[in-house]
Amino acid sequence: MGEFTMPSLGADMDEGTLVEWLVEPGAPIRRGDPVAVVETAKSTIEVECFESGTMGRPLVEPGTTVPVGTPLALIETAAGTRGKAGRARKPRKEPQGPPAPERTRPAEPAEPVRTREPVASEAPGHGHVEAGPLIRHLAEEGGVDLAALRGSGPGGRVTRADIERAAAAAPTARTPTARAPRARVTPLARRRAAELGVDLSSVAGTGKDAAIRAEDVSRAASGHAGAPSPPPRTTAAVRASRPSEDQAPAMRRAIARLMSRANRDVPHYYLSTTVDMAVPMDWLHDRNRRSPMSERLLPAALLLKAAALAAHEVPELNGFWTDDRFTAGEGVHLGMAVSLRGGGLIAPVLRGADTLEVPALMSALKDLVSRARTGRLRGSEVSGATLTVTNLGDQGVETVFGVVHPPQVALVGFGRVVDRPWAVDGLLGVRPVVTVTLSADHRATDGAVGARYLTSVDRLLQNPEKL
Repeated sequence: MGEFTMPSLGADMDEGTLVEWLVEPGAPIRRGDPVAVVETAKSTIEVECFESGTMGRPLVEPGTTVPVGTPLALIETAAGTRGKAGRARKPRKEPQGPPAPERTRPAEPAEPVRTREPVASEAPGHGHVEAGPLIRHLAEEGGVDLAALRGSGPGGRVTRADIERAAAAAPTARTPTARAPRARVTPLARRRAAELGVDLSSVAGTGKDAAIRAEDVSRAASGHAGAPSPPPRTTAAVRASRPSEDQAPAMRRAIARLMSRANRDVPHYYLSTTVDMAVPMDWLHDRNRRSPMSERLLPAALLLKAAALAAHEVPELNGFWTDDRFTAGEGVHLGMAVSLRGGGLIAPVLRGADTLEVPALMSALKDLVSRARTGRLRGSEVSGATLTVTNLGDQGVETVFGVVHPPQVALVGFGRVVDRPWAVDGLLGVRPVVTVTLSADHRATDGAVGARYLTSVDRLLQNPEKL
């Protein structure tokens, strides 16, 4: 059995608030599935599970703030091992004696995964039949009536093989005339619907697989003219519905703590260069002229790709300073500084940015920025950046010197592309140029390494067709 714990979603995160469970106890989950919504000082984030199995008993109620690493729920896994955040650890020694029936594991693959509290149902003519949450889910998907099924497992328990045989023998159960599958509803959404008097059958879900979330219920409630007056809402409900208002002061305090520590503990050095953008801008205009509107690129896509490839070429700036030494990052994962509408900023991660084609990078950038500003990021998208990039060109800024985000060792800044007098081959003309800056940790590198990085960015931008 595993533990789903409060994750660390950044170097400045010490605690988080559980806002909402996205799955109910007994529901099957796979590695990478979002299972909860967590509120940090900076954003509201969907957190994924790092184990596959069945959602077990929740240990923390929505609205509760707990430190990083606190177990939030149990996850029943096929291996039966227990560990934090999906990592196995040695099992505790149990007192000597026969094990409890619910802790025994079947030896054959055909046996079902046993749950802590199996649910029983009566089968006419067959006596007592047991079926766990996973089996009930498979039966519902396959259109199998458990009440009419005889289980072949120990004690008449229904197994996966029983469900598969019944589904194969009754194909008509999945015809269009069969009962439509129920929409997935998160526990908090079901509770919110009861509070607000909202009919869940009329709510369109925006979660994974069209699951109905609490915010979907709130939106539906705002359009109900005759809905009864709701009772006073809990703190968790208020925080979930107004993240920008409640999080702004906390976000500023979190940013202040992190940046104060960075300025105090990280010995910065700063470099800048001006890059001639005539060649990349001509290439960009020519490509966009031949592309549909939805596939056109912005200069930011070329700048980001050049920053990522340069980090691959100069790995001394792509990694972390921890335990008084530098550790190179495994891959180039760019943290993109994004300003939020309610104030503050967050840095979602473009993973493997150096391996993405420019159009794919542009698409990923748009998606991340959109979801960052609507509080729909996942936990894996806000941690693990090896280098941060800030681009204030769209704000009219020509030069930006940032503060390194520890434990990273560098931050790249891009300004606005502007027309300036520029000499080329002894001739003076007007060319588009951009100022590129580097803020770096002097413990990890020196100015010569930083200069090599900026030179790489310039060279890469002069060959846009190779980005």
